[in-house]
Amino acid sequence: MNNWFKRNGIHFAIFGLFLVICFLYFTPAFQGKALGQNDVTRARSTQKEIMDYRAKGETILWTNQILGGMPTFQIWAPYAKNITSHIVSGLKAVFPNPIDTVLILLLGAYFLFRVLRINPWLAAAGAAAFTFSSYNIILMVAGHANQIFAIAFFAPIIASILLTLRGKHLLGASLTALFLAMEIRANHIQMTYYLMMALLILVCIEFYHAFKTKQTAAFIKSVAYLAGALALAVAVNASILWSTYEYGKYTYRGKSNLTKNVSEPAEGLDKDYTFAWSQGIGECLTFLVPNAYGGASGMREVDPAKSGVTKAFVAKGLPQDQAEGYTQQLGGIGLSTYWGDKQFTEGPFYFGAIICFMFVLGVIIVKDRLKWWLLGTVVFTMLLSFGRHFPLLSDLFFSYFPLYNKFRAVESILAVAGLCFPLLAVLAVQEVIAAPDKKALTKKALLALYIVGGIALVLFAIPSVLLSFRSANQQDLITYLTQAFQGDSALANSVMNGLVEDRASLARMDAMRSLIFILIAFGLLWAYLNQKVNSTLLSLAFFLLILVDMCQVDKRYLNNDSFTEKQNAQDIQPREVDTFIMRDTDPNYRVFDATQSILQDAVSPYFHKSIGGYSAARLKRYDELIENQFSKSVNEDVLDMLNVKYIISADQKNNAATMRANTTACGNAWFVKSIKLAKNADEEMQAISSFDPKNEAIVDQQYSSVATIKNANVDPAATIKLTSYNPDHLVYQSGSTTDQIAVFSEVYYEKGWTMLIDGVEKPYFRADYLLRAAPIPVGNHKIEFIFHPASYYTGEGISLASSAVLVLLLLGTVVMETRKKNQLAPKA
Repeated sequence: MNNWFKRNGIHFAIFGLFLVICFLYFTPAFQGKALGQNDVTRARSTQKEIMDYRAKGETILWTNQILGGMPTFQIWAPYAKNITSHIVSGLKAVFPNPIDTVLILLLGAYFLFRVLRINPWLAAAGAAAFTFSSYNIILMVAGHANQIFAIAFFAPIIASILLTLRGKHLLGASLTALFLAMEIRANHIQMTYYLMMALLILVCIEFYHAFKTKQTAAFIKSVAYLAGALALAVAVNASILWSTYEYGKYTYRGKSNLTKNVSEPAEGLDKDYTFAWSQGIGECLTFLVPNAYGGASGMREVDPAKSGVTKAFVAKGLPQDQAEGYTQQLGGIGLSTYWGDKQFTEGPFYFGAIICFMFVLGVIIVKDRLKWWLLGTVVFTMLLSFGRHFPLLSDLFFSYFPLYNKFRAVESILAVAGLCFPLLAVLAVQEVIAAPDKKALTKKALLALYIVGGIALVLFAIPSVLLSFRSANQQDLITYLTQAFQGDSALANSVMNGLVEDRASLARMDAMRSLIFILIAFGLLWAYLNQKVNSTLLSLAFFLLILVDMCQVDKRYLNNDSFTEKQNAQDIQPREVDTFIMRDTDPNYRVFDATQSILQDAVSPYFHKSIGGYSAARLKRYDELIENQFSKSVNEDVLDMLNVKYIISADQKNNAATMRANTTACGNAWFVKSIKLAKNADEEMQAISSFDPKNEAIVDQQYSSVATIKNANVDPAATIKLTSYNPDHLVYQSGSTTDQIAVFSEVYYEKGWTMLIDGVEKPYFRADYLLRAAPIPVGNHKIEFIFHPASYYTGEGISLASSAVLVLLLLGTVVMETRKKNQLAPKA
């Protein structure tokens, strides 16, 4: 045992150093503070009802808190029989957010570099470069927890696959199954999809090599092991994948129900929406010079006291302090140091000046076939990240590649390049260390210096040669400012010229900064090649230098000010109107908050069942309803059928939130007098544009056999009311002297809901485009709607069995690997 600790002492030391780095960078997290993440704040409103029931020890798979009602699969679900859920919970119990994710990024990347036989300190340098790539840090600040968690498993998955391809079949396949199961559990399909595209390139290159060297049989054996690992990882996540697949067809990423007056595509996302966040081709300069395109949106990148915009105001005669205030205010109304084509950005993709220099050196000197995979993947991901700027490839993938048109923000594929860059960079340093001919490498290192350093030098000395620093809407901003300055076009032009100066200044300063790091990195290589330092000192120096380079830039986006005191849900203060509405004892009333964008509402769902809210997986029918009935004007009939009892609006005098009761709301359930059949979804949508929801129901003709009653006489005394509320289990009591058709103000979703009348399952159907309806027989009856989706519950059973297999496989692998090492160990 003592020998084992001695052999692995360096790895424990590096792990300890990783912990120290986390403590120093994320000190507030260890002090009990949390990142003030906008998306997390929005998620809390989305999860409000789910967490309320969780606090009572109950799990719900349906919530009525947002968007009228929807499944919770893509919001929050426990997946308690999945072993990876417990691993995630264990990590979060030990390490505060985001330390758990940062450690996975560091250790996973370190594992990959060690599999590639990189020396420990150089492996630590590569791990730091990948972990502190600016995009990863920005995702943490933004609260994209699932996305960064998925990225964290890129490296260990690749490492495990490489182990398998190298012939360590059982060990590699076992680890592949584990890490891929964790990747899938992160539940960010887009990131997993991008990783699989990169891995497909790797497998093709490995196949070519196996074919060329006549090792096809060994390659096929390795692939068979990997196929088994993939199947096991999928089975472990059966409940997640099954639920997602089943539900995905009904979300706004799925097939359209309408054929007329539709702004969305027939299936998938709108192309413009998909490519809204496309990486500008020139913006790839930010890999090397972070502020080449002005950094983040707004004016936070510049010092107002030194800003060219401030100077323009001072030249106009304003006092310095007032001019600085105006500069900051303009950042909130459209002026921005960022001048690229994205709608807005939280920051650039910065891979590191040193990493970019060594990456180019790697392209020149690395002989390992992995170079072609890394280089090919970087080029491929860059081209796809360009989106609308490179339609030749992007349109091909959007139109013909499965699932691709269901993802937005195509720039995020550069997260894969963010791993490939440090991989090839570190392989280059390893090549330098191992190469016998040091003189030839000096010339090649100079070539890399001339290329990368030259770009940085040009951006510092004459940046206008490469960049214009003017956004596409430059003239529109001048026109806007001219109006804001009461027709003073001279001041507007002066302010915009000052902004261009600010952008150029930011680029020049960062270009000089990058050039300095490149020169230091070259100096280290030169010192090693001329035997001034040894390989250990070289690796340590690169580790420290890369850490300083990356963290200096990262601190612009995530620093101590990014953390706030942890807040509980009850700390979010309700408005006066919210307090008044919450006195309503109806467990399932709904609210429409007209002061918020209906599909972005993060306010009213905190306190009420809302028809607003945000979800990236909202139901397609709900999306279509909002688009057609709320985009131009609010359809009061639709508000009534959704049981909207309260409407919040803004007072025109003081903009304070006010409320009015909607006295015509239909209630939780009601009996209608007549049914109007529609031929298709288009007719349904047209019919609900103006109808009397209390007395008639609009029903698609496909349900005509169910939506009938034998005795059509109206019973004016008939009643139906909600008697027990649980999002997964709704109970109603009805009474009538004739058969009736009841409409329930609950969103229709056919996968998982069962209706019982007096304990016997009965059919129900869709009415009014979105709601549930059912024939109710004469007499007094107990009516129940129970949500019990097989995709989740049966999937959980599969997950449990597969998790047990995975655990046994890992234990068996540990035993066998230990035996092998003992057999190979020299005998005393």
